[in-house]
Amino acid sequence: MSHDAIDPRHTALVIIDLQNDFLAPDGAYARGGAVSAAAQALPPRVAAVAKALKAAGGMVVGSQFTLWPDAQGEPMVSPHLNALRPFLRRGDFAPGSTGQAHVAEIAPWVDVSVSKVAYSAFFNTQLDWVLRRAGITTVAVCGIVTNGGVASTVRDAHMRDYQTLVLSDGCAAFRQEVHDTSLADMANVAQVLTCADFAAAVTAAVAASSA
Repeated sequence: MSHDAIDPRHTALVIIDLQNDFLAPDGAYARGGAVSAAAQALPPRVAAVAKALKAAGGMVVGSQFTLWPDAQGEPMVSPHLNALRPFLRRGDFAPGSTGQAHVAEIAPWVDVSVSKVAYSAFFNTQLDWVLRRAGITTVAVCGIVTNGGVASTVRDAHMRDYQTLVLSDGCAAFRQEVHDTSLADMANVAQVLTCADFAAAVTAAVAASSA
């Protein structure tokens, strides 16, 4: 990636679903035996990128997968997710809960949080409005899972004419081969680069603007 291809002041890091119910030892997915070691390793790496972008004047957005309660207080789980994750129960990913919250490593860096009910952070949320209002033209996407929320958000960003980036080692899937295949597929609509390369591009852009 060329260093002049990014203006940090018009760039947003969009972090997909790094939440306690997905990653914490006492979260819903750990209780259901559906934890991903690759996903659990992401928060410190992503936090370092978020810190670098914030220091350069950029924006950090975090999506929060949310299971809204119905009139009886039961989570409204889509049929396909209910089949995949039958362990989900009342209180999991509930709005305002500890489980729905961003993990501690990234929480201090998030400027805007959006609650989402499907894979894409753009679907039925105010993400596009927020980004355009903030003057964002470049979106760098990371988080979980590579072939789900990340891929869907990347494609929606591309369709909305954002310059779209994917942080390859800032994402994770439940299987490495799925992660790799998804990254290769996303390369058709986005630029794939590492967290270190993205942070270096941000730093270089700041240095160039102050020279």
